[in-house]
This record gives sequence, structure tokens and C-alpha cells, in this order.
Amino acid sequence: MVSEATGRSLADKINHLFATIKDADGQEYSNDYVANAISQSGIGISMSYVWQLRKGKKDNPTVRHLTGLANFFGVPTAYFFDDSVMGQVDGRLEKMAAEHASFGDALENGDVKLMAMRAGELSEERRKQVMDLLDVVYKLEQAEHRE
Repeated sequence: MVSEATGRSLADKINHLFATIKDADGQEYSNDYVANAISQSGIGISMSYVWQLRKGKKDNPTVRHLTGLANFFGVPTAYFFDDSVMGQVDGRLEKMAAEHASFGDALENGDVKLMAMRAGELSEERRKQVMDLLDVVYKLEQAEHRE
């Protein structure tokens, strides 16, 4: 399964996500960790199957498996099918990597990366709502620390 437009195989796309989206310590997630996390979400997948996908030994996974991988990495499932979506996501990932380099440890936390990826999928109006909510929570936490 190779994209004619980009020349990237499914394995290339999956490996790019592994290489780009790191754990809280900045390390690449292991196949075992990803398989366990996806399985805990109700989508059965083994570490060896993740390995086979990454090596290109398997290249026709079910939509459920791709959805599990997409959810784990915080990208839309269309990342694996639609080159324009893949390009948008990869652009956001590059921007996040650049911000990480510029702002130090601000994006080390995996939850922060996931929030940023999901926020990028929202409309401008919904992103503003999320930012407003984040401002309220931030102010509450700051007030708690002052007490």
C-alpha cells in the first residue's frame, strides 16, 4: 500500500509517527507499549502485528487497527489514506517539533502533544472555546498555588 502521490508506504507513515511522536521522556514508543495501549482501548492488536506493519510485512490492516494507531498517536485515521490529511498532520508535527526546540520542555508531556494535535483539528471557534476553558483552569490552578 504505497501512496502514488507521496511514494510513502503504510510502513513509512507508521514509522514516521513513531519517530515523531515521543513519550514523556522523549523516547520512541515501543511496539509492545503501543499494542498494549491500543488493546486497552478495545481494539485487539499484538506487538508482533505492530512490528509487521512497521516492517511492511503486513500492509492491509483493518480499519479498526488503523483507527487504533491513529487514536494512539492523536492523528485522524485519514492520515493513512488521504495524502492531503497526511501533509497537514506532518506539517503540524514539524511545527510542534520546531516549537519544542524553541521552547524547551514545554511539549515533553505526551498529553500536551495529544491536546495540541487534537486542537489542530478543531474549527477556529472551537479552539477559542478550548483556550477560554484552559485560561479558566490555569487561573484556578495559579490561585491554588498562591494559597
